[in-house]
Amino acid sequence: MSTTIEPSTPSPTPSSAPPFPALPPAGARATTEEFWATARRHLIRYSGGDFTPAIIERAAGSEVFDSDGRAILDFTSGQMSALLGHSHPAVVEAVSRSIATLDHLFSWMLSRPVVDLAAALAATLPDPLDKVMLLSTGGESNEAAIRMAKLCTGGHEIVAFDQSYHGVTHAAGAATFSVARTGYGPVAPGNIVVPTPNAYRPLLTRDGEHDWRAELDFAFTMVDRQSVGSLAAFIAEPILSTGGVIEPPPGYFAALKRKCEERGMLLILDEAQTGLCRTGDWYAFQRDGVVPDILTLSKTLGAGLPVSAVITSAEVEERCHERGYYFVTTHVSDPLAAAVGLAVVTVLAEHGFDRIARRRGERLRHGLLELQSRHDRIGDVRGRGLLQGVELVTDRVDKHPAERFGAEVTAACFELGLHLNIVQFPGSSSILRVAPPLTITDAELDRGLDLLDRALTTAARRA
Repeated sequence: MSTTIEPSTPSPTPSSAPPFPALPPAGARATTEEFWATARRHLIRYSGGDFTPAIIERAAGSEVFDSDGRAILDFTSGQMSALLGHSHPAVVEAVSRSIATLDHLFSWMLSRPVVDLAAALAATLPDPLDKVMLLSTGGESNEAAIRMAKLCTGGHEIVAFDQSYHGVTHAAGAATFSVARTGYGPVAPGNIVVPTPNAYRPLLTRDGEHDWRAELDFAFTMVDRQSVGSLAAFIAEPILSTGGVIEPPPGYFAALKRKCEERGMLLILDEAQTGLCRTGDWYAFQRDGVVPDILTLSKTLGAGLPVSAVITSAEVEERCHERGYYFVTTHVSDPLAAAVGLAVVTVLAEHGFDRIARRRGERLRHGLLELQSRHDRIGDVRGRGLLQGVELVTDRVDKHPAERFGAEVTAACFELGLHLNIVQFPGSSSILRVAPPLTITDAELDRGLDLLDRALTTAARRA
């Protein structure tokens, strides 16, 4: 008697994962309504405000273009980063070449673009800044710089201005005071805050003038009282951009450096938005004749792509290395990022963009001051080169911030075809931040000023 065994059919394996949905056909284009519905369904909102009400399809030079084909003049260089405008040929070429030949490597491997960019950056800087580490973002570079300062000095306390912005990661976020901290739990210990020297809203005055020296003395009196004897560094932007385009007065940073030296602290300057010619000099710290112990670069270095750098002296680097400095990321020393940074530095040097930014910055500032003479809601115009701030007030005497009016001006600008950033943080949301690409033309600057003029008039009528 024979027995026939029927082949068994495998039982399906249970799975909790949902089946993948059918993807849209290649080349399918969502309608505007479908786009925003999908955005609302799937995107995490990462700030208190809404997304800009436009679908951006492409960008070129000083303009971005929405899905209706409307050209919008970009007075913010993207996120303050597209230093050479959008899709600059040198950047496009560097990306195309590198992505096809050498894009990413094991973090301990070196390539020619990395070493060449390090040497090129050192050549733009005064001694002793000649040691470079390449990373991806500004917060990351500040994180690495703070870690370096702590290891070098043996201290852990970091001092920063009350309007500072250095990123949202662990140590960088702990040294940021211009955004709310509520709800996120404890930050890194040892952070000390001091008042920002703001000539338009001075804390101390003498004979009607801003007494910044007395303010600085007061600030460090408070530092000494708060410190537990473990001071490591002071971190600052030469011009506090996100905090309201606040420029400390000439001489301030030289005096600040002396205060740091007296206490064995390092001075970290964060030139994410001011570095690489934007202010009319290669670096904003040049005005004061000081050299930081550690310099960080980011936004402008990649001209719109994620590239950042930490630069310090051989002495600081050697001490940190001896003590086992460790800061490795997946994209440290990536060749593609370095190729882009090298293209940016080369273009800036070959075309003398420090001089170009200085000249165009004077044109921009003259235009903003002319608007101030005709619009009484403009309380102050400040900044340097192609980084300017316009503070809006309800009254020039009491200087009360005109936050609602600022939002109306911003909206009116966008309706007219001008993207003008307004800093959306408590205490600084009435400040228009103007930072167009260095490649902007005189005609485009004049057009932007005209659109701002019309927006101010429109907002005043609506008020």
